[in-house]
Amino acid sequence: MTNGFAFTCQALCSETKARAGIFATPHGLVETPRFMPVGTLANVKTVTPDQLRATGAQLVLANTYHLHLQPGEKIVAQAGGLHRFMAWDGPILTDSGGFQVFSLSEMRTIAEEGVTFRSPRDGQMIYLSPERSIAIQNALGADVIMAFDECPPYPASYDDVMQSTERTYRWLKRCVAEHQRSDQALFGIVQGGVYPDLRRAAAEQLAQLDLPGYAIGGVSVGEPAELIEAIVQATTPLLPPDKPRYLMGVGTYREMVQAIAAGVDLFDCVIPTRLARHGNALVQGDRWNLRNAKFREDFTALDAACSCYTCQNFSRAYLSHLLRSQELLAYTLLSIHNITELVQFTQTIRRAIFNNSFTAEFGHWLSASKRLGMA
Repeated sequence: MTNGFAFTCQALCSETKARAGIFATPHGLVETPRFMPVGTLANVKTVTPDQLRATGAQLVLANTYHLHLQPGEKIVAQAGGLHRFMAWDGPILTDSGGFQVFSLSEMRTIAEEGVTFRSPRDGQMIYLSPERSIAIQNALGADVIMAFDECPPYPASYDDVMQSTERTYRWLKRCVAEHQRSDQALFGIVQGGVYPDLRRAAAEQLAQLDLPGYAIGGVSVGEPAELIEAIVQATTPLLPPDKPRYLMGVGTYREMVQAIAAGVDLFDCVIPTRLARHGNALVQGDRWNLRNAKFREDFTALDAACSCYTCQNFSRAYLSHLLRSQELLAYTLLSIHNITELVQFTQTIRRAIFNNSFTAEFGHWLSASKRLGMA
């Protein structure tokens, strides 16, 4: 049983499965659909908590695997938990560490009990199991925690993905048994690779457990965008309509619109800060490299329609100058804008759902997609 959590669907699109809702947590409300920034090591790179709040961000993701390695969950617990440690009073979500562990393909050994892997930081051998992942996340103290799952690579054979998906379900049941804190909501993760029958079976199994929320994992690991869309379309309708649905690791304009049309509520991605560190800005559906010569004497705002601190105070020429000078302020200003851009993008979609104008305003993202049937 979890305390302080509830999901309420407030509006439905009449032409798609898009929905607008409220996800209540002990640290505040999350208006959905919503993009969440990634704060891997209990910070969103180059951005202070006050700056992050000003972007409109409500829910922030932190990384269990990296925080376990540095500084360690005991330090975070001694500080009073993640909220106090990182000075963020809004909702926080931690992943299970599964994706990071399984990305270390040449440095880990998988067994039914758990995974042993060599730390890329110091070479130390580390053991992570469903029980260990939950214990770490209980100590970190986020509002939403994720079940420990096995994330199969792409491509992978049907038999390998089937075994992986079945193990993920067994691990989920162990996570549920281990979870101790009623003030944390444990989400299950649907795996199954690109195989529709495995995805459907996994979603149906998870739905029977009546969890506080459900995630679609194992996408955005190298498969084509068309397959991501097909996976989401096949999986989302099978998840309980009265619980939040979270698509992990996805944050492009098109992918979010397509997923929202299928009924997804939450997204996370490193795109806004990673692009900022490479001198790129997200502007109304496009990506601009501000190191390009055309911006050197462009004294207009980055985006005149954007209300973020960066766009209200600085020109494209100034941002280009900072990047060419390798000034750290450039990364902060671009991160502020890019996060605001994606948060506001999902907020605009939310308003469109309420106004029943979702397809009218965002249909061009849907009509341009290549649909693959997963019948």
